[in-house]
Amino acid sequence: MVAEAKKREIKEAHKRKRIMKERFKQEENIASAMVIWINEILPNWEVMRSTRRVRELWWQGLPPSVRGKVWSLAVGNELNITPELYEIFLSRAKERWKSFSETSSENDTEGVSVADREASLELIKLDISRTFPSLYIFQKGGPYHDVLHSILGAYTCYRPDVGYVQGMSFIAAVLILNLEEADAFIAFANLLNKPCQLAFFRVDHSMMLKYFATFEVFFEENLSKLFLHFKSYSLTPDIYLIDWIFTLYSRSLPLDLACRVWDVFCRDGEEFLFRTGLGILRLYEDILLQMDFIHIAQFLTKLPEDITSEKLFSCIAAIQMQNSTKKWTQVFTSVMKDIKEGDKNSSPALKS
Repeated sequence: MVAEAKKREIKEAHKRKRIMKERFKQEENIASAMVIWINEILPNWEVMRSTRRVRELWWQGLPPSVRGKVWSLAVGNELNITPELYEIFLSRAKERWKSFSETSSENDTEGVSVADREASLELIKLDISRTFPSLYIFQKGGPYHDVLHSILGAYTCYRPDVGYVQGMSFIAAVLILNLEEADAFIAFANLLNKPCQLAFFRVDHSMMLKYFATFEVFFEENLSKLFLHFKSYSLTPDIYLIDWIFTLYSRSLPLDLACRVWDVFCRDGEEFLFRTGLGILRLYEDILLQMDFIHIAQFLTKLPEDITSEKLFSCIAAIQMQNSTKKWTQVFTSVMKDIKEGDKNSSPALKS
């Protein structure tokens, strides 16, 4: 018994030593990568961003000290939002909050009912309390509570056509952790203006179906056995993909891993969100093949907490985003075309 205990102790010591060694190596890699990003890449961003060397370095994950800056540059600012514009919409949001606390009987000048706006603000309040609760930094009294509230409130004033949708708080929170307030708002508004995010947050059902149909083409191509298993239970992508896409994996994955997914999403665009989804399915393929509809849905809604960056990114790397000779954008375009043709053929008015 003593000998067995001694063996276990030695084994544990070796394990701890190995983990420490890996962590030290990881820290060294981050430090050297940070120097390259700061001294070479960022000063020459437009020239270097698409080079093979930078793309490979990007895939390995961005050093936390430059992450926010790289995200901002990669997302861009097509909407031309300035910090001053953010302040204007924030002031407008604060005026609304003040008016809500004073009265709830008048209608909004922009044509949105008080009830709708109150519901939206109540939803923001509720969602903030559920945003990364284990961190305690976004909850009432926490250091980032007011900043998150401000960004979400300002956005509902900036984009009343979109308003506030559940899940937005997670995206804004991740940006706040990596950027200054005004920069976080600029990145947030531009990110939500991308075609995929706009389709989901506007709940554009026809566009969402096109994304799901494109996803299924690559699902069948890469994981045919699991694809057929899901089909046998009529388990469709919306059951698990909606939450992943709405929150850009920030609610489904550990925060550090979600940030690494964001890194490559900023590099590759919407395609990488769906490639990550396929990577998760590949990682847990053997387990999922043993499950029925209910257990698959439950499993994918709450992924294991011990999921590691190395394992997931190894599975993502193995996913081929090419169907025959077509890439994601080409497949998506042909899916849109097929659905349009189907709509025409099924429309009696267009047939006559």
